[in-house]
Amino acid sequence: MKKIFLTIFILFTSVTAVEVDVAPKDADSNVSTIQESKLVFGNRLFNGSFSHNKQHRYNPNYLINIGDIVNIRLWGAFDFNASIPVDSQGNIFLPKVGTIKLVGLKNEELSRTLQSKIKSVFKTNVFVYADLGNYQPVSVFVTGSVNKPGLYEGLSSDSVIQFLDKARGIENEFGSYRNITILRDNKPIKTFDLYSFLLNGKLDLFQFQMGDVINVESVKNYVEINGDVKRPYRFEMINDSVDLATILKAALPNPTATNFTVTKWNQDNEQSVSIHSIKGNENFAIHSGEVVEFLPDHNAKSIEVKISGEHLSLHNIVVPKGSTLGEVFEKIKPSTLSDMGSFQLYRKSIAEEQKKLLDAQLNDLEAKTLTTGSMSTEEAIIRKQEAQLVLNFIDRARKVELKGKVVINKDTNLSLITLEDDDEIYIPKKSHMVIVQGEVMLPGAQSYVDGMTFDEYINSCGGYSFRANTDNILIIKKNGKVVTYDPSSSFGSNYQVQPGDAILVMGKVDTKYLQVIKDITQIVYQLAVGAAVVLRY
Repeated sequence: MKKIFLTIFILFTSVTAVEVDVAPKDADSNVSTIQESKLVFGNRLFNGSFSHNKQHRYNPNYLINIGDIVNIRLWGAFDFNASIPVDSQGNIFLPKVGTIKLVGLKNEELSRTLQSKIKSVFKTNVFVYADLGNYQPVSVFVTGSVNKPGLYEGLSSDSVIQFLDKARGIENEFGSYRNITILRDNKPIKTFDLYSFLLNGKLDLFQFQMGDVINVESVKNYVEINGDVKRPYRFEMINDSVDLATILKAALPNPTATNFTVTKWNQDNEQSVSIHSIKGNENFAIHSGEVVEFLPDHNAKSIEVKISGEHLSLHNIVVPKGSTLGEVFEKIKPSTLSDMGSFQLYRKSIAEEQKKLLDAQLNDLEAKTLTTGSMSTEEAIIRKQEAQLVLNFIDRARKVELKGKVVINKDTNLSLITLEDDDEIYIPKKSHMVIVQGEVMLPGAQSYVDGMTFDEYINSCGGYSFRANTDNILIIKKNGKVVTYDPSSSFGSNYQVQPGDAILVMGKVDTKYLQVIKDITQIVYQLAVGAAVVLRY
């Protein structure tokens, strides 16, 4: 029984070895918090940049207080230079002049007051310069919907943003950026709306005193904006409704946005969606809790087609929507080097479909790789190593850009092919080159020689590499058509290489991971055809 139990235990550990070791170990436990913070307008304001800075800018309305430092310089009949603190009675003392009361005096009145007092002693030939060198240190309470409520030290001239930054900023989910109250002796004396700073860079100057309280209220009304805008955030509203014109100023829709949808919910938890045009609806009311999405919904009357390659025509033309390939092809002016019979068509929508198909195959391959078990410790080690190779292959395959090539077969009626916006017509040059890529010793381009055989082109590249799969060789014609070269067939022995051909020698999938060999081979084939890339496993 002990031997049986020990055997079962070893098998179980081996089966799960690959899954545990290959799984990601650096998962971010704060992903949900980060994603949510991106939705709130103003979430990037508080990042520590304000809390370590001391503000010494001139404020003409600042009221001089106890502890402030006054820089004074006298010259002429009497020379004097000093930095004097305002004492506990609100005065400073000047030699030969006496005490001067400054507490409660506006900053803009400082020089004038000192000059008047000094001239009462020195009638002539004494000149005065004075300014505030430092402001009174204060301690301010920060509370409410902030990330770290507490008592924070600063200067009386510091801004409300500096104190909020010391408290690690406003809580994104519940905190209000538009309703921040300053309390003194338990009475509200000032309210800040940080949207003025976020949108326009405007911030009111305020003089803090010892024991002031900054209270951040909870957000009450908001609207969520997304879609074709520069600022896709959750915006806070002062009232329970706002017009579309105000939303447009805050969200900054892109020039392509033409319509917007409004999603709302009633008390029975039923959802309703309505769509409207931006133009003419500037007074449309948006209510708290609704979601507004801006859409680039256009009724295009024309499309743009790109013409690349060897020709003498314009490289970008605009044609009426519904134009056919035949109509546009007749407008192309060939040069003496143009190979008009081998032109190719590239289409974005085809590339997107190819990408979706490839991603689905890669996801399936990844799932198989991470869930295949092992029957022994040795096999588990092999599985782990090969699984890492497969995952690296998947990562590289995801980065390949597919071209969306449409093969135009011989005798195709071009007037039946309707063009789409951003289609690209490629006119190749007349070529006397043959390109050999993939698993050969020296991949590259070679000159075409009439009568030269397929094997001779391979041999001139140094022959096949040790990884070459000679049963899986593709030949891509100049018009994009793909044929498979099989040397054992009658086609192989009789095939004559044509000028402009591209020979792609696929590689072997060298793995004992039998479950994924077929999948990898299929993906390598798709990449070779869809992107003219031979991706090595």
